[in-house]
Amino acid sequence: MRLDKFMKVARLSKRRTVAKEALDAGRVLRGGHPLKAGYQVKVGDELEIHYARRVVTVRVLAVPERPGARVDPTALYEVVVEREEPELPPL
Repeated sequence: MRLDKFMKVARLSKRRTVAKEALDAGRVLRGGHPLKAGYQVKVGDELEIHYARRVVTVRVLAVPERPGARVDPTALYEVVVEREEPELPPL
């Protein structure tokens, strides 16, 4: 399954287009390298997702077989690390 689709199905992103924009901006990393929207997600992948004010590292536990299958989003991944991003001081 494509990473942008997985992020939407797993509710790591509200919409697939938002996930694609984050991927295009380089805010989703695997092993320190930015990923593209077409990356094929595999069980065991650790993804580092940079949101506006926090960074979340998740481990993929399962990938749905069918794109439209109804699954429990929380069963697809586990949060490994979640930390707040420090705010930048005003210029």
